[in-house]
Amino acid sequence: MFDELVKTLSEELPDFGRRLAMDSKAIASWASRPSKEKKEDGRRDLDAAYGVKTYRGTREDGSTWEKVVRWFGYKLHLVVDAKHELSVAYTVTKGSRSDVKEGHVLLDEMEKRHPEMLKKAEVLTADRGYDDSKLLSRCWDEYGIKPVIDTRRLWKDGEQTRLLPGHTNVVYDERGAVYCYCPETGARQQMSNGGFEKDRGTLKKVCPAKAYGITCQRREQCPVAGGVRVPLAVDRRIFTPIARESYKWAKEYRYRTAVERVNSRLDVSFGFERHTIRGLAKMRARCGLALCVMLAMALGRVREKQQERMRSLVRSVS
Repeated sequence: MFDELVKTLSEELPDFGRRLAMDSKAIASWASRPSKEKKEDGRRDLDAAYGVKTYRGTREDGSTWEKVVRWFGYKLHLVVDAKHELSVAYTVTKGSRSDVKEGHVLLDEMEKRHPEMLKKAEVLTADRGYDDSKLLSRCWDEYGIKPVIDTRRLWKDGEQTRLLPGHTNVVYDERGAVYCYCPETGARQQMSNGGFEKDRGTLKKVCPAKAYGITCQRREQCPVAGGVRVPLAVDRRIFTPIARESYKWAKEYRYRTAVERVNSRLDVSFGFERHTIRGLAKMRARCGLALCVMLAMALGRVREKQQERMRSLVRSVS
């Protein structure tokens, strides 16, 4: 039923599935902890596992914050259409399941059940929990989908920049920003984005003196005055078809919140904040039913020419 609804909505809405967002949702089991007894009695949850999600950010004053969420239960892994806020693929696992590993499973499911949607998709957004070079490479190499996935800080020993291969005065950081050094003064400037060359698989970086009009004393002698090309192959985790430090990347990344709004509707409108579900099979059935209801109501709105209300879960009284 779920797959049929996704297929029908894709036919009704030409842009359905063009922008995708991926995330996981913690769902606590009705059981509060694992049981030492392994025999089923209708009350124990023998499938659930402990899960942990860590959220980090930076405040306006530059200080960092961290929030750790722990639960005993399950994870709902979702891929949603970021414009219409409707699910296109999902899996339910134990709470201990890795987001990155299940991200590959979600792509496998879409390839098997909805290959036409992978061909249509242009962008996939996700948080740093999905920051993985294999996942990023797969999106672009196999499906032509531009991944917009936040980066984790994995460089160690205080490493801030690395030398760009083939250059002596160009470096890059873990966010994908590229900098050049003036041969005369040693002053560092961030190079401007010049777009992505699909046929070459490279990101173009423009000389800051040319892009911003700043003064560079040795511009005529600078080996990168004409700009540089950065192959994605330098580091597939850091360099992606949409440059990470570009305005376009920031704009696309904001679509990621669509999956969070879907999660919120599951909690509030479908009762996943307070439930009495135990067991993986029942949790999968309940999640699938809730997502089918969302899709069915959206399809009904579209066919009634009420597309602007397709996310609404209540009936209009007018």
